[in-house]
Amino acid sequence: MKFSFDNHILDTDRRELRRGGDLVAMQPQVFDLLVHLLKHRDRVVSRDDLISLVWGGRIVSDSTLDSRINAARNAIGDNGKEQRLIRTIPRKGLRFVGDVNGPCDAQAPWPIEAEQPRAGLALPDRPAIAVLPFDNMSGDREQEYFSDGISEDSSPRCRNCAGSS
Repeated sequence: MKFSFDNHILDTDRRELRRGGDLVAMQPQVFDLLVHLLKHRDRVVSRDDLISLVWGGRIVSDSTLDSRINAARNAIGDNGKEQRLIRTIPRKGLRFVGDVNGPCDAQAPWPIEAEQPRAGLALPDRPAIAVLPFDNMSGDREQEYFSDGISEDSSPRCRNCAGSS
């Protein structure tokens, strides 16, 4: 399904947003939030609805939700001050208020380059694992031995990995 609005095309099948032909990068949660607002632009979407959809009902902080809303606004060239496209309805929720020409099956007004198939990476002939060093993030110098011990423990764990350290 494609939604066309304000020089943007959001394609739910390809999970991409384009502005004037350029691909706009965004987190999956931000994309899902924007799609939900577009699909339900005829009504106010509550914060609980967004949490249910985007986070599967898990408890998230207001600041987490606010950051995703701000990211969605930034992705479409809107902001919390102007609210040209995504409007906050105090104590009720959000609503997409921009003019939408979609869902539509129309072609984009600019050429979209087809993705070239990528060559697959060659698989190694044996199992491999990489262990990155751990940092002692506790600030307690007495815990330093723990992070060093985990990083430096390179003893083989299985017969297939012997000698791979």
